[in-house]
Amino acid sequence: MALGLVALVAVLVFAYRVFREPRRLGNAVWFGVAACLTGLWLLDQVAGISWLRNLALAVLAAIAALIVLVLPWALIANGIVMWRREGHGLANLLSLLAGVALLVVFGATAATAMLGRFPWLTAIALTSLVITGYFAFLFAALLAYSVLYGTFRRERDANAIIVLGAGLLDGRVSPLLAARLDRAIACRKRSATTDPVMVVSGGQGPDEPVSEAEAMGDYLREAGVPAEKILLEDKATSTEENLRFSVAVLAEHGHTGKMVAVTSNYHMFRTAVLARRLRLRLDVMGARTATYFVLSAFLREFAALLAQYWRTNLAAVVLLAGTTSVLTWLHR
Repeated sequence: MALGLVALVAVLVFAYRVFREPRRLGNAVWFGVAACLTGLWLLDQVAGISWLRNLALAVLAAIAALIVLVLPWALIANGIVMWRREGHGLANLLSLLAGVALLVVFGATAATAMLGRFPWLTAIALTSLVITGYFAFLFAALLAYSVLYGTFRRERDANAIIVLGAGLLDGRVSPLLAARLDRAIACRKRSATTDPVMVVSGGQGPDEPVSEAEAMGDYLREAGVPAEKILLEDKATSTEENLRFSVAVLAEHGHTGKMVAVTSNYHMFRTAVLARRLRLRLDVMGARTATYFVLSAFLREFAALLAQYWRTNLAAVVLLAGTTSVLTWLHR
């Protein structure tokens, strides 16, 4: 009974927070807490029914086996694909590094279980496992809430549509960027009561012959968007600058009213969180991304959010490490 009430409270808190402001990062954490507590309550409810209990335990065992035996190798395989297709930058190695890190943690934990004579080794292994669990919980909660956020209704009759830039390919719009532009064009066509202006945002990289904004503007004109409905913002070099500079361009041209920003689906929620921090009244829409690219890209988004809230995460890691170490030594 008590567990059910706690789970209900967590669900209600999550629902209230989403109703008030869906762009809060804390919503993802509350979603994860509510899901875990609800899952525990459901397990408690089926504990007295033998076949349901056995089924639930079998499912949990299968999930655990997949996490330990399959997930690290899947991450490594994705990292190799990213390395071959997207280049050798650190950002494209995140899934490979994550897979290797999981193998090290799981291997160290297994070795410690077999060599249980060394309390200090047990403390290190368990601390690593707990911290890994913490980041895994955050990642899963953020991924799940990002998918949920993508299903929320977006403003269809916006007065302005901001398209966030991405890297060019030989001076032309890349497939990733084309997907964002196509989503923005579709959004503009669906607008029933407005004729929205479109802001294309992106500066010129050192290896790019033109700015991202210029290439994006050419793409929109070729797609039939009137030139007078296209505004260029060609200075931005980050997501924050994409948003701030684009809103400033709209203000300079006297455009007010509802705004929607379009980016890739993996980048959507972090953009929304950033827009809230900048106190910008706009929603964010996501465009489809190649399947192989999503996992690595989302890991990059996850790392960026961790860095953005590094103080909170550092405090959590220190607390978990200290608590686990003390409990391990007390029970040695």
